[in-house]
Amino acid sequence: MEDWAENAGFAVTICGRDGTITYMNAGSRKTFKKYGGGELVGRSLLDCHPEPARSKLRAMLEQPAVNAYTIEKAGVKKLIYQAPLVKDGGISGLVELSLELPAEMPHFVRKP
Repeated sequence: MEDWAENAGFAVTICGRDGTITYMNAGSRKTFKKYGGGELVGRSLLDCHPEPARSKLRAMLEQPAVNAYTIEKAGVKKLIYQAPLVKDGGISGLVELSLELPAEMPHFVRKP
């Protein structure tokens, strides 16, 4: 199912509607290695986050919405994009993409 994502070059983490982690690609397993890596599959995503992130995720599971932001940790900038996972016409959980960003990155404004 998620074959495209396994070696995508960024972290992909998926959870079901109850918050249980159902998939972690190679990037996600590497990112969360010190917390158990692939052993996190089957565990609650909510247990992996402190407040207020836990409450935000819980709310997103109840009322699916997009949550996008950037972070910097140990000098590495990342874009985090969390969105509802749509499957068979309904919301089946959440998908999180975590992409490393270059220190300097161009920004283009396209005109119609």
